[in-house]
Amino acid sequence: MSKVCEITGKRAMFGNNVSFSVNKTRRRFNVNLSKKRFYIPEEDRWVTLKVSAKALKTINKKGISAVLKEARAQGMLK
Repeated sequence: MSKVCEITGKRAMFGNNVSFSVNKTRRRFNVNLSKKRFYIPEEDRWVTLKVSAKALKTINKKGISAVLKEARAQGMLK
């Protein structure tokens, strides 16, 4: 499974480690993902999603139903 947020579409970024002598080596900035179960009352079922920390904050603010509706409109979910 890839390291991609299923709600926001966030994925790993790439950059450089820069040493004191300004040598540059490639590195990854991974996404802060967690697997979480959500209950959707309209569909009366549980859904497991891999979401980033930012997506969790958005779900807490707007609610899971509104966030899933937006994600489906953007094509992130089926």
